Amino acid sequence: MENANKTRRKRNNPFQLYTIPFIRKFEGVFVLNKVYGIQLTTNSFLIYTIFVAMDIHELYKHFVKHPSIQTDSRKIKKGDIFFALKGPNFNGNQYAKQALDDGASVCVVDEDTGIQNEQVIKVPDCLAALQQLAKKHREQFSIPFIAITGSNGKTTSKELVHAVLSAKYKTYTTVGNLNNHIGIPLTILSVKPDAEMAVIEMGANHQKEIEGYCTYALPTHGLITNCGKAHLEGFGGEEGVRKGKGELFDFLRNSGGAAFIFNDYNYLIEMSKGIQHIITYGTSNAVITGEAVKDTGNDFLRVRITSGAGISQINTHLVGGYNLPNVLAAVCIGKTFGVDDNSIVHALENYVPSNSRSQLIEKDGNRIILDAYNANPSSMKAAIENFANMPGDKKVLLLGGMMELGNESITEHENLVNLINKNKWHKVVLVGKDYKGLPEGFIHFNDVSEAKNWYKEQHFTDAQILVKGSRSMEMEKVLE
Repeated sequence: MENANKTRRKRNNPFQLYTIPFIRKFEGVFVLNKVYGIQLTTNSFLIYTIFVAMDIHELYKHFVKHPSIQTDSRKIKKGDIFFALKGPNFNGNQYAKQALDDGASVCVVDEDTGIQNEQVIKVPDCLAALQQLAKKHREQFSIPFIAITGSNGKTTSKELVHAVLSAKYKTYTTVGNLNNHIGIPLTILSVKPDAEMAVIEMGANHQKEIEGYCTYALPTHGLITNCGKAHLEGFGGEEGVRKGKGELFDFLRNSGGAAFIFNDYNYLIEMSKGIQHIITYGTSNAVITGEAVKDTGNDFLRVRITSGAGISQINTHLVGGYNLPNVLAAVCIGKTFGVDDNSIVHALENYVPSNSRSQLIEKDGNRIILDAYNANPSSMKAAIENFANMPGDKKVLLLGGMMELGNESITEHENLVNLINKNKWHKVVLVGKDYKGLPEGFIHFNDVSEAKNWYKEQHFTDAQILVKGSRSMEMEKVLE
C-alpha cells in the first residue's frame, strides 16, 4: 500500500523526471519467434537459444571495442562491424570479403561465405542478431528513452523534441527517418556512453510492428502524435491504425512508463488509460496549453503558450497550424525534463525544417510550400485546408497520389478531389493513377516527369504553390 501511495503522489507532479528502472528481461528466442515471424524448427530453435545466450554477449564485447555498425559494404570504414543484411534485391553475405578487405573488424553473416576467418561470425539471422545486439546495448542505459510514433508529424515532433532536450542534455536521436526494423536498432546502437537522453522515432505500416520495436528499444516514455488514415492497407483500416500505434502505449502500460498525451484527441485519452504516468498537452485542460496566433502577414506558425510555462510566444519556421500539437509536445517534454523556458523558445525558433517537410521556399518569385516527403488522407486534408487559409490569390496545387490505402484508395482520392472543390484555385495538378477518371476540371498526369515538364512551361511568378504527395511519388522533382 505504501508503494501504491508513492505511485499516486508521482502522478501529481507532471514535471517530475521519470527514470524508473523498468527494463524487462525478455526471453530472446520467444521475442524472435513471436515478433519477427521467424519459423523455427526444433533444431533451429536450439540454435537461436545458443546464439542469443552466448554469441550476442560475445558480439557485444566486440561492439564495445568497435562501436560502429555498417550495413552497406560500400560505406565500410576501418573498424566497422558489418552486418550482412538481405533484401529483395541484395544479399549482404556476398560482400563479406569486400567488407573485410575494406577494413571491417567483424562481419556478421547468416550464410556460408567460404571465408575461414575469426572475423566472420555466422548467426542464424543477421537482422535478428542486429536487433538483439541493439537490445543488449539499450540495457546498458538507465536514461530516458522517448519513443515517438503516429500517422502524421512524428518526424517533425522528433526533431523538435530533440532540439529542446539538446539545450540541456546530451541527446541522441533517430537520423532522418531511420524508423523501421533496421533503422531503429541502428539508432539505438549509435547512442554513446555519454548519452543523457534518447529520442527514438518508430514508423509502422502494420500491426505488431511497434510491439516488436519496443522489445529492444525498451522506451521509458512515449508519444503518439495522432492516428489518422495512413497505411490503411497494412493496418486494415482506421481501427487497425489505432491498435497498431497503441502498441507503444501497451508497452508503457505494462512496464510502468510514462506517456505524453495530446488532450484534444479523445481517442488518445482512451488509448492511454492504465498508463502509470500521464503528462498532457493541448489547447485546453492540459498541463501545457497553447494556441496558434493568427497572423495574416506571416506564413509561419506562431504559438502562444497559455498555461504551464512562462513562455509568451514562439515564432517557428514551420508552416501550417497542423504543426501546433508538435510544438506543444516539444514544450511539454522540455518542461517535464526541466529545460528552462528561454532554452525551449530558442530551440524551437531556431529549428528549420528540411527534407521536403513543411518547407517554405522562395523560388523564381514564387512562395512554395514543399511538403512532399509523405502524404495520406489526414495529412493531405490538413495541408490543403491550411493552404486555402493562407494569404494569396494565385494558388497552385501540385498533388501526388497517396499510397498504401488498399481498397480505400479510390474513395480517398475522390474525397480529396471533393475537398479541393470547396475552394477556388489558380491551377490544380493531380499526379498518379489513382486520380485518373475523376471528374474533369483538373490537370492530370500519370507521373512526375510529365508534371515537371508542364510546370516548366508555366513560368509562374507571384504564385503560391503547394507541393505534396507520398514519398514514392517524389513530387519534389517537379521543382528541379
